[in-house]
Amino acid sequence: MPQSFKTDVRFWPPPPDLARYIAGVSLIEFETPPGEKIYDAVLPEWGTLRFFHGNAPETWVEGGEHLSDVNFLATGPSGRCMHFRQSTTRVWSASLLPLGWAQFVSTPAVELANCAVDGATHPAFAYLTPLLADLHRAPHDPDAEFGRFCAHLRRYCSKPPADHLRIEALNLALLDPEVTTVGHLVERVGASTRTIERTADRAFGFAPKLLLRRQRLMRSLAQFIMDPSLKWIGSIDSQYNDQAQFIRDFRFFIGMTPRKYAAMPHPLVMPYIRARAQALAAPVQTLSAPQTGTQALHLPDKAG
Repeated sequence: MPQSFKTDVRFWPPPPDLARYIAGVSLIEFETPPGEKIYDAVLPEWGTLRFFHGNAPETWVEGGEHLSDVNFLATGPSGRCMHFRQSTTRVWSASLLPLGWAQFVSTPAVELANCAVDGATHPAFAYLTPLLADLHRAPHDPDAEFGRFCAHLRRYCSKPPADHLRIEALNLALLDPEVTTVGHLVERVGASTRTIERTADRAFGFAPKLLLRRQRLMRSLAQFIMDPSLKWIGSIDSQYNDQAQFIRDFRFFIGMTPRKYAAMPHPLVMPYIRARAQALAAPVQTLSAPQTGTQALHLPDKAG
């Protein structure tokens, strides 16, 4: 990692009319010495749109293909770390909630799970390519750029998906640590197991059981990140039967042991997480709730 490294992270909460769809928007500006790159690994997240001005990163999801020189990087929901090597750049990033994926992305989330693609050429994202110029227009004015981003998204929000209430209900149920089984999801959402599976494929990217496992791990990671004095044993979610089960999940989703992850430098991810927690009250994207009035939904299961 470069010895001299500057970073600045800013977050904007979504405006009320977009808070069902996005979990926040950030601008990261960082500078490395000429010819130097830094390495870091982004934790599992929902779908994300990243628009780079300057140097584009080398990026790969654990076990996937490497992408280079992609200025509009679109990623599907992930159950693996996204790795990157990056030099001096400026990047706008937007976190899509599951309803946001269903609203703005035509491809089912399951088809792009654990994938990173060039948004400028992928048919599901190419219509957003004008944001590359709109978000980095000189002279730089971050608040105006954020306003242009929101204005662009509003063009596609006139009508939510037909199953929008069910998507939000499932999202909220996954955030509840008392919801521990698919049966609990069925009860909370008020839909059949098969309907919930279809909803998960469309907007969440993974099967319901795997989503529950990922949320359990992310709660533990958030605890540790915000209070490292707890050590891993003190941050383990109450749903885990023992430390061995936690370590197995950690290896599955993060691709390494908790000890190895904690020992790694995180020159971009940690400043990002701390800024996010301060601005949005949720250190990791997957723990952000959609701002909606559907917390107590019990929906009729018309799909069977």
